[in-house]
Amino acid sequence: MSTIDWIVLCGFTGFIVFYGAWKTRNTKNVDEYLRTGKSSSWWVVALSIMATQASAITFLSTPGQAYVDGMRFVQFYLGLPIAMIILSITAVPIYSKLNVYTAYEYLEIRFDLKNRVLGSILFLTQRGLAAGLTIYAPALILSVILGWSLNLTIIITGALVVIYTAIGGTNAVNKTHILQMVIITVGMFASFFMIYILLPKDISVIDAAYIAGKMGKLNAIDFSFNLSDRYTFWSGIIGGTFLMLSYFGTDQSQVARYLAAKDITQSRMGLLVNGLVKIPMQFIILFIGAMVFVFFQFVTPPLFFNPVETEKVKSGSYSEDYQNLEKEFEDLQQLKRIKLREYLSSSSGSSETEINIEQTGNVISIESSREKSLQYTANQISPFARNDNNKYFKKSSMKTSSSSGSILDLELAEINIKEQEIRASAKEIIKKNNTEADTNDTNYIFITYIVKYLPIGLIGLLLAAILAASMSSTSAELNSLASTSLIDIYKRMINKNADDKHYLNFSKLATIGWGIYAIAFALLASELGSLMEAVNILGSLFYGTILGIFLVAFYTKKISGNSVFISAIIAEAVVICSFFFTSIPFLWYNVIGCVIVVVLSFIFNPLLPLKEKR
Repeated sequence: MSTIDWIVLCGFTGFIVFYGAWKTRNTKNVDEYLRTGKSSSWWVVALSIMATQASAITFLSTPGQAYVDGMRFVQFYLGLPIAMIILSITAVPIYSKLNVYTAYEYLEIRFDLKNRVLGSILFLTQRGLAAGLTIYAPALILSVILGWSLNLTIIITGALVVIYTAIGGTNAVNKTHILQMVIITVGMFASFFMIYILLPKDISVIDAAYIAGKMGKLNAIDFSFNLSDRYTFWSGIIGGTFLMLSYFGTDQSQVARYLAAKDITQSRMGLLVNGLVKIPMQFIILFIGAMVFVFFQFVTPPLFFNPVETEKVKSGSYSEDYQNLEKEFEDLQQLKRIKLREYLSSSSGSSETEINIEQTGNVISIESSREKSLQYTANQISPFARNDNNKYFKKSSMKTSSSSGSILDLELAEINIKEQEIRASAKEIIKKNNTEADTNDTNYIFITYIVKYLPIGLIGLLLAAILAASMSSTSAELNSLASTSLIDIYKRMINKNADDKHYLNFSKLATIGWGIYAIAFALLASELGSLMEAVNILGSLFYGTILGIFLVAFYTKKISGNSVFISAIIAEAVVICSFFFTSIPFLWYNVIGCVIVVVLSFIFNPLLPLKEKR
């Protein structure tokens, strides 16, 4: 990395840490530390909500996800606007009226202490682990670029966040979120713009989008109802709504953002703006990943994107085998570039050729009305030969716009299959060379594009954006973990009568303690595959149960605390078993956990003794 890039990266990062610590150094009481004295405007709330959710994982893993799997992940957010409306109507007035510091205080007011403690523990468990992932993501980047030890990088990046968060609390989090969102937005659009600048001169913006679409990377919406498919319209609308209700309505890292607002109106506006902006923002990030995929159709990508593992295998006993695969891969990429240009040229023709796709058992046949038919197994078929919904498993047809189109479709399908075979062989060699190697290189795709192809100065800006995203999310997580530890555990159960200064000092120590915990987990996070999926799976293991508890609390009056508590324990056990013993996609865990809590609460309530009415 150049000196200019270092200056940009260190300048932005250092300024954020200094600004956050300096501006909030005079925080004097717990209310200011945890809720900014309820002084935040709606736009600060909105930016802080988005910055909390937009971790480095968003900018590191999501483009790689689009590169590998297309834009289907955008469906994950379809339930967000619905959730924001529901929470603005229900949760916000309740929290505001009760003047709570955490969401879990309400559970004791509505039910009893054990439900408050259960909700707090479920939150502390999953959010503490998630904080580790958000530290791990940028540390992974910097360790690859700088050649540092990954563990050392994790410790350094984690410590930077802990410094200003421990000093200023929520006020520091909100103030730095504004700066971080500016850096993130500029970096995101800069990377998007540079893709088109770096594409070959004969490849237009329309050509790039056309190629991305034809190769299955713009497959944003899938209306099929398939419980084995992780991302569909229905899993996003149903499972996504439940997840977002739980995340924004019961997760203290987000609840704290709008509890800091001046009044109910400011809280509601902050949530609704987030609901309007988040899906377009995520769509753009995924589209960037799709365009990076197109870029690497005309520039030979690495055979394996993790440079550390690549270097290991090249210096090991399998070096010759791996280099032979690289040569074969390079030849294949040159052929693909020729065929893609032919394909673009043929698309301007007027005649049409029909291609029918049909599966019999595990064999898929591609029949052209002009050319020979080919057969492939279901796991081999190229995206070029899929139907409009990018599904392998049903009869469909597509049309090319010239007489040579069908030939090119089939040739590109064969090239794609061969490319997959070469990559699979490379991963096998990497695994043989190092049995502990992680062969999932999704998280390295976007950073490879940044470091190898962007101009000097912009590399530093993009890295600063990714680091800013990590800091914004991690700071909010550590702050919320500290507030829950203080309000729901320490002050409620351990030391009820200390003065405000004592509780303020405990909050700062708790922030540091949770920072150490998150760093420790980050040191163990290297085997989790796609970071974006890992953090969402982790949340889904707990969010459904927590949401079920809150829904019963919000919308029923006669359900007892005993009924809800027992139902929540059973629901969490079912969700954990679903994760380990079934193939149910993780978004449905939110529905399963929530529904079980609600249904069992109604069943158990007549059978269990009632607590004192609250």
